[in-house]
Formats: sequence, C-alpha cells, structure tokens
Amino acid sequence: MIEVRDLTKRYPGRTAVNGLSFTVDRGEVVGFLGPNGAGKSTTMRILSCFMPATSGTARVAGFDVFHEPDEVRRRIGYMPENNPLHLDMRVREYLKFRARLKGLGWGRSRERVDTVLQQCGLVDVERRIIGQLSKGYRQRVGLADALVHDPDLIILDEPTIGLDPHQIRAVRALIKGLGKRYTVLLSTHILSEVEMTCSRVLILHEGRILAADRTEDLERRLSLDSQVVAEIAATEASLTEAFRDHPEIERLEISAIDGDFRRVALTPRNGFDLRPVVFEQATAHGWTLRELTRSRRSLEDIFVHLTRKGNRTRN
Repeated sequence: MIEVRDLTKRYPGRTAVNGLSFTVDRGEVVGFLGPNGAGKSTTMRILSCFMPATSGTARVAGFDVFHEPDEVRRRIGYMPENNPLHLDMRVREYLKFRARLKGLGWGRSRERVDTVLQQCGLVDVERRIIGQLSKGYRQRVGLADALVHDPDLIILDEPTIGLDPHQIRAVRALIKGLGKRYTVLLSTHILSEVEMTCSRVLILHEGRILAADRTEDLERRLSLDSQVVAEIAATEASLTEAFRDHPEIERLEISAIDGDFRRVALTPRNGFDLRPVVFEQATAHGWTLRELTRSRRSLEDIFVHLTRKGNRTRN
C-alpha cells in the first residue's frame, strides 16, 4: 500500500526527514512512533500530497505521490493533527459537503455519509453544529471525514491529542475497528497508543527510522537480557548453591525481603528463559515460591533504548 524510498525533506537550517525508506502492506495497522520533531507529520503530509519532498520517491497503492497526486488523493483518507473542520456546519451537512468535494455522486454520498455516521458513532449528533460538540466528537467527525469516500489507506496524525481518558478509549476502539477493513498509518508520540492499536511499529528519531518490526518481535529482540525475579522462602546459602553454577545464568542477585523470603534476580545468557529452572529448583528443594516473573520491556523502554544507543535495526 505504501512504498517509500530514500525520502528526504529539507528546510532552511534543518532536515526534517532524512533518507527515509519503509513499506506498509495492505491490511496493516502501522504505528509511526517518535517524539515531537521526529519527522512523522512531515512524512504524512508528503504521502498525502500536501507538500513535496526534497528528494526520494513515495508511492501509495502503486501511484507516485509526486507525479500522480490526484490518483493518490482518491485512495487516501487523511486526518491531520489539527482537524480543519467547518465549525458552523452541522455534522451530516458537513460530511455530505466533504463527500461531494471528494468526487462522490449524490446517491453514493448519501450512502457513505449514512455509513460513516454509524461507523463513527455520530448518529445521535448528526444534526448538531460541529462547533457545539466536545473535542472527542469533533475527532470522530474528522475520522468520518477521512472515511467518507471509502479510501484504501487511512492516515491519522495524533488522533487522540487533547482528549480525556474516556474519549481516548472511544477513539482508540474506533481505530482498532478500522484495521479490520482498511490499511491504517497512525502517527503518535504516545507509546501506549501504538502498543494497544498497532500490529507493527516504525520508530523515528531525527528524521530517520531506528526500528521497523512487529511490536512483539521488537520486545523479544530487546529482551535478551530480561531478568527473572522470584520470591522464595529459603536461605541465601541454599539459593546460591542451587543457581550459582548454572550454565544459563549470567548474574545472580539475592536480597532479603520479609520473613524467610528472599528476592532472587537472575540474568540469563543469550535470552534463555530461566523460569522453568527456578520452578524445578523450588520443587526439588521443597521451597515455597510465592512469585515468579520475567521482566518485559515496554515500547517506552524500547524507544529509550534505541534513541539512546543510536541503533538502527531496519527490516
């Protein structure tokens, strides 16, 4: 659906996008993740034919965004960060107006407006003036606008910015539902947003892609040093004897916590899962085991790790 090769956008004194290359397959929900100024919005504006690139190529659904922009626009539904809605129009009136602007005939526009009103949970407010709606409902109107011409690709730039927790949940559920039918490219700097809605993530930093992979694969790749932590009722001497010389244990840390229990932190070699080892030793020695967990890196941990180290792991 999207194919970007060596895309670069320069402004006087800075480079917003620096040699970006990535692909998005049909049916994927992909998160564009990065801090403010990483180049996410610039890339989306280029893909949506809102601005030209300095160099490189970009294609959407097989059409070149620079040489075939009309064909690209027909296949994209774009919701920018600052939703440019007509606040003095009613919801249904606005969506019909937008559908006609996007080339739909009278009959098709009525059909699509009915569909997106239902799809985006706007039926109850369809006759209200947009300027009188809450921020959450305005975001829904923006989503309905992006969907009204039934595009192949939905591009969403910070769709939950400024919303309260209840509104964020509602919009997030709506985006997850869109992934069942459309290809979605979602830009955000909120890491949990990507973790909950996207199947794959592109991590940007200073205009470059530092990582491009499925969320679980990134976590697995960067969890090779994940500790296993156990709380066991046993003496320090017996715990040391049981785990000290195990070939798959890189480091052993034991500390007293409460009563007879001690906290045992085990760092594996080469990502080996030590939980079965701990369970077997507890069973063999008759120790009481009240907790056994393996630390898991969140997307936030992964992002901090990649941007700090400057690693570049491209697929």
